[in-house]
Amino acid sequence: MPLPQLRKVLGIELIEVSRTEKIVATLGGGLAILVLFFSTLAIAPFHGSVTVAVVASMGASAVLLYAVPHGPLSQPWPVIGGHTISALIGVACAQWISNPLLAAACAVGLAIGAMHQFKCIHPPGGATAFTAVMGGAAIRDLGFSFVLFPVLSNAIGMVLLAVLINSFFHWRRYPAILSRSPVHVPTKDDPTHEEVIAAIRSIDTFVDISEEDLLRLVDVLSHHGVSPKTSMAPVKVRT
Repeated sequence: MPLPQLRKVLGIELIEVSRTEKIVATLGGGLAILVLFFSTLAIAPFHGSVTVAVVASMGASAVLLYAVPHGPLSQPWPVIGGHTISALIGVACAQWISNPLLAAACAVGLAIGAMHQFKCIHPPGGATAFTAVMGGAAIRDLGFSFVLFPVLSNAIGMVLLAVLINSFFHWRRYPAILSRSPVHVPTKDDPTHEEVIAAIRSIDTFVDISEEDLLRLVDVLSHHGVSPKTSMAPVKVRT
């Protein structure tokens, strides 16, 4: 199989980002988890338990919040709603389904469906639902309090840290709405909001790009163009 075709089959991303972007994502994600641990341990005594300070799925959230801060899956509602709803479903399955294997399968499946329904798809939420069932006695003993602490408190903390840490880099301010694009005067050739939504729905699968970013790409390709020399720089169109 030719190498280019093999890359496509394996899903190897060919779009590179700048070294600066990689460094910011690396340090930002690590710093966020470190701060979350210290802050959660500081408030844990008020909840009567320090058994579980940070849920493992927050590590996956850190990848999205710092590597893809403007992606639809990384925005505040998907992070907070996705984790919380998934935790609620996971605990319910753990308590009401005696077979742990069946409970875990139901928890993950129902979490995916619920995140779709409530428009808060966040992949780490599936891990949260799984953890609620298979995380061991320490987590099962927490019951539904697991939803509030550590899951909800962790999720809120991750969002607040993402706002703070990403704010130091104007091209990646979080949430995405805070990273404003320059005013673009629409032309008759630009797709309308309705056309963009219709095009996305016609694919009939989740597309991990916001409408604003999609229109930005159309604008850049149609009016400005991109050269190989500038494509590796951090995106600084937003100010």
